[in-house]
Amino acid sequence: MIVDILISKQTKEMLVSDQQMAVGEGKTQGDNVTRPPVPPFNRETAIQKVRLAEDGWNSRDPEKVALAYTIDSRWRNRSEFPSGRQEIIQFLKRKWARELDYRLIKELWAYTGNRIAVRFAYEWHDDSGNWFRSYGNENWEFGDNGLMRFRYACINDLPIKESERKYHWPLGRRPDAHPSLSDLGL
Repeated sequence: MIVDILISKQTKEMLVSDQQMAVGEGKTQGDNVTRPPVPPFNRETAIQKVRLAEDGWNSRDPEKVALAYTIDSRWRNRSEFPSGRQEIIQFLKRKWARELDYRLIKELWAYTGNRIAVRFAYEWHDDSGNWFRSYGNENWEFGDNGLMRFRYACINDLPIKESERKYHWPLGRRPDAHPSLSDLGL
């Protein structure tokens, strides 16, 4: 499935604008900020939210990524349970200090009301040059303002050879023309 085909030109323009807001120069924000699209989600807005999250995480900027979450957001990520933006920022700093050359693709799995389920895979290497592809699923719940309140992630790591990598775009946002998870058979 090629998600980009489903998204109209107007929606792509909204995505670029929202993506810039999501990872652009940000100030400390409280929960009174609205981060579109907001619930209740339909298929198009759920796909937008997933792509915005992917773009934010591919920036690898903990402070900017954390602005997509409520001040008191709660996570479950493997064996860690960050609570609140400051813990999320510290978690992301540790993550990207050890998961080098990180590139992520997310794909919508399901949505309803203020919840979205995604599947994802990302590639990275450690400081010894060992490559991995990490697969997982996330369940998200959003406040009315479009900030994520809860994030529950289950992740498995698969060691891969560098020659088995599938993500070769320059660090940062995945190009629109790059295949999705489904297109890659992941």
